[in-house]
Amino acid sequence: MITMLLIGFAALVAIAVIVGIVDAARSADRRFTASERRMAWERRQQYQSATGSARADEDD
Repeated sequence: MITMLLIGFAALVAIAVIVGIVDAARSADRRFTASERRMAWERRQQYQSATGSARADEDD
C-alpha cells in the first residue's frame, strides 16, 4: 500500500516537472503574443479617441 502511494506521488511530481518545463519553454511565445495583442488594443484605443466614437473600429 505504501509502495502504491509512493509511486503515485512520484508520478505526480514527474508530471509537475514536465508541465513546468513545457510552460517555461512556451512562455516567450505567450509574452510575444500578448505584446502583439496589447499593441493592437492600443491602436484601437487611439483610433477611437481620435474619432470621438466609442463604437468606432478600424476593422470596419
